[in-house]
Amino acid sequence: MQEGRQIKVGVLGATGTVGQRFITLLAAHPWFVIDALGASSRSANKPYAKAVKWKQTTPIPSTVRDLIVVECTPQHFANCAIVFSGLDADVAGDIEAAFRSAELAIFSNAKNFRRDPHVPLIVPLVNAYHLSMIPQQQSLHSPPLKKGFIVTNANCSTTGYVIPLAALEKAFGPIESALVTTMQAVSGAGYPGISSLDIMDNVIPYIGGEEEKMEWETLKILGGIAEGDDGIKSFDMHSRHPLRVSASCNRVPVIDGHTECVSVRFARRPPPSPQQVREAMAAFSPDAQALGCPSAPRHTIQVHEEPDRPQPRLDRYYQDGAGVSVGRVRQCQVLDIKFVVLANNVSIGAATSSIINAELAVLKGVVPS
Repeated sequence: MQEGRQIKVGVLGATGTVGQRFITLLAAHPWFVIDALGASSRSANKPYAKAVKWKQTTPIPSTVRDLIVVECTPQHFANCAIVFSGLDADVAGDIEAAFRSAELAIFSNAKNFRRDPHVPLIVPLVNAYHLSMIPQQQSLHSPPLKKGFIVTNANCSTTGYVIPLAALEKAFGPIESALVTTMQAVSGAGYPGISSLDIMDNVIPYIGGEEEKMEWETLKILGGIAEGDDGIKSFDMHSRHPLRVSASCNRVPVIDGHTECVSVRFARRPPPSPQQVREAMAAFSPDAQALGCPSAPRHTIQVHEEPDRPQPRLDRYYQDGAGVSVGRVRQCQVLDIKFVVLANNVSIGAATSSIINAELAVLKGVVPS
């Protein structure tokens, strides 16, 4: 990446809550410059400030207030080297596929391509090396592509807890089993989200599809890449060391910040002690940090010694929401180790992950700079 070089980017779903978060982060980015904002036909042809119902805590960035919103078609994004997708899943699939076919690099927050066997599902603080699957994705596309591809980031609830799991596997080898119970913020349901009469003074012990997503996404993210006899690569879904995951997901009356209670069992016997686990998490340093991604946290996992931390209100903005906080690390009487993790679901759990993924792609030469 050349010093001072600016890369034009676009945002799909720019008027939605994820799109707004993309814009807030990109407006201050040292490399990326917003060139195009895409939304539905209802919003197209209007200045962004008049098209959006702004729900962020900071004002609409001056650089985009008067930018005219366009429809989500590739020709409007022809000048962009990177396109970020904050589209809803009900429309994301066809639109993102069309952009890829038009030789555009898509970094998506939507779920539509996460299960695709050739599309990387990347938590940028965990499995940046999965970007190596992009050339195969391009070559197997019909017709083959030179620049177009899709990279997805994970579900917000998955992202938070796979970061400490990755730290533990790096230090102590494979994890055999993981139990996770989530307390997920209402912002994860989008805007306008859950009715106040449903969530106030209440906990909702069901989030449609969430538990299944956590259970299989974990395997794709923490797993490796295998190559078959035909030379075709695939994600091995942690098959070399089978990992069982059981997730229980709950919606709670918190605005931002997903809290998750996690228990794990290691293949290694005897397992590490709680103190060894604390030290391994605190020392964890991902590739995104080493490579100098500007949006990556300077310190990935904050390990709390206090018995009542982490808490959403106190800890969700750790490292501007790009890092995660862990506390209550202790021995588990059923498995080996248990702990609590807190992650900002609208930052590292959403737009921040996509942006760091794009930074990684630039630094690794996947996207020309």
